[in-house]
Amino acid sequence: MQFDAVVAGRRSIRGYKPDPVPRALIEEILALAMRAPSSMNTQPWNFTVVTGEPLDRIRQGNSERMIAGVPQSREFRTGTAFDGSHRERQVDVAKQLFGAMGIERDDAARRQDWVMRGFRQFDAPVCIIVTYDRVLDGSDDTPFDCGAVTNALVTAAWSRGLGTVINSQGIMQSPVVREHAGIAEDQIILKSIALGWPDDDFPANAVVSRRKTVDEAARFVGFD
Repeated sequence: MQFDAVVAGRRSIRGYKPDPVPRALIEEILALAMRAPSSMNTQPWNFTVVTGEPLDRIRQGNSERMIAGVPQSREFRTGTAFDGSHRERQVDVAKQLFGAMGIERDDAARRQDWVMRGFRQFDAPVCIIVTYDRVLDGSDDTPFDCGAVTNALVTAAWSRGLGTVINSQGIMQSPVVREHAGIAEDQIILKSIALGWPDDDFPANAVVSRRKTVDEAARFVGFD
């Protein structure tokens, strides 16, 4: 695929076929993604790629703890709740997704089921857990670099026909993730990425989130 088509066509995939993804293909995607820019070439990122029974145990543990009301334990800073225009954009994409899925505002059961899909990694056949080296915790450059490599990863996957969605729900119960994915203590869990073959019959997969225009996002200085 041409680069422009990959970037413009990529969207978050929340419904997957159960078909397995070959390890060799994932390795190819990771190798390409790791050509992403890295501040002073520190390359702080690491990946734990999980499938099969270990992933099922993570899904189960995440779901059970969240239903039981166990407080979330994300390891990377969470910040404050969105407000203003950021909150408006968050609500807007939720409305798009709920509309596509036919979930009414007062349908508490289906809304809850939708939330729980996130804790199950959207039932994707593969979960990629992004971590960074603990010795770099607190560095301003480290999360920026991990964001760059994650963007490269999801676009590389899309170029090969695979879908992804970057999410935090899947790693909110970090003790569960650490235990069943075998993540070393010298790593900090940052994000997770659901990955698999898109299910074209899943309505939410057709949703393309609305984006800011260049005029809204950019200022040009010294061009006139």
